[in-house]
Amino acid sequence: MDFTPTEAQLDLSRLTGEVCGKLVTADRLRELDTAEERFDPQVWNALAETGVLAAALPESVGGNDLGPLEQVAILRELGSHLAAAPYLWSVVLGAGALARFGAAAHQDLAARAGAGSVILTVALAEEHNWEPAKPTTTAVETAAGWRLTGVKTTVPYVNRAERMLIPATVSGTTAVFSVDPAAAKVTAQQNVDHSPEFWVELADTPGELLGAVAAGTEILDWILTRAWLGISALQLGTLERALELVAAYAKEREQFGKTIGGFQAVAQRLADAYIDVQGLRLAVTQAAWLMAEDLPAAEAVHTAKFWAADAGHRVAHTVVHVHGGVGIDRDHIVHNYFTAAKHNEFALGPGTDHLRAIGAQLAT
Repeated sequence: MDFTPTEAQLDLSRLTGEVCGKLVTADRLRELDTAEERFDPQVWNALAETGVLAAALPESVGGNDLGPLEQVAILRELGSHLAAAPYLWSVVLGAGALARFGAAAHQDLAARAGAGSVILTVALAEEHNWEPAKPTTTAVETAAGWRLTGVKTTVPYVNRAERMLIPATVSGTTAVFSVDPAAAKVTAQQNVDHSPEFWVELADTPGELLGAVAAGTEILDWILTRAWLGISALQLGTLERALELVAAYAKEREQFGKTIGGFQAVAQRLADAYIDVQGLRLAVTQAAWLMAEDLPAAEAVHTAKFWAADAGHRVAHTVVHVHGGVGIDRDHIVHNYFTAAKHNEFALGPGTDHLRAIGAQLAT
């Protein structure tokens, strides 16, 4: 394995960082904290104009045909700056799946998503169902076309989406459909970091089959592995920056005549946080590398998501505890990193779910 960053990774990381560093200021984060919706059109448009959105998409839809390693580089920077942009859901998952598995009309939609002119999303989580690979939403084919029935939860950015990709069960197997959000009942949900997520009810809702029913399991597996890896990459960027913030604070905050970083207990917690971040970085890089090389990556992806949840919990709480009362003051930026880390910890399954998946992989 060679984990040396490619030139494309470094360029995309630097470009994404420059865009976010200019636009995602502490004041802007405070504005988004109180906004009705945590979405930043300035960042989204800038990422589109600089070519970041389309970079890792296939050439057939206007991209540069880059892969998971480059997508991880972008996601780390977005996570580091807490950018309110649906790059993972709209481009990596939505446009990526349409470009790979869709027909001509889907290819056009993927190209528009890569250009930033439309937003896509995917609906993977379901009510009372911790296994997104086994959807309880059902689909039946009628004379008028496919119809879907079920409930999806925490669907990101569906209020802005042109289409949402929805996995559903068809006669005991899985298929993936493209659905117009306007045809479903959409209700806003509140979550820890104010990300725009929604409860979506489908009742005999029209849907368009993506690919073929026989290919549904392959398509859903493709989407899920990239979703888990993407959340892990966002978490990595969030924790890396959170660790920088708390380390700087520990060097300047004084108590009893010395900086708090000089106290053994504080130093030990920061050292543990550093090890956790390094472990997550290795897990994410390994999973992305395996995926980029078209090698079996399922176990590595679940490992990365477990680290994102487990290490994310410890590091997020360390950051708040070391900051003390400042850590929960909404006027200070550090609370944004805590809430983002908690969101990433539980998104598409907490650590326990991914340990179960790793166990299932090892048992086969």
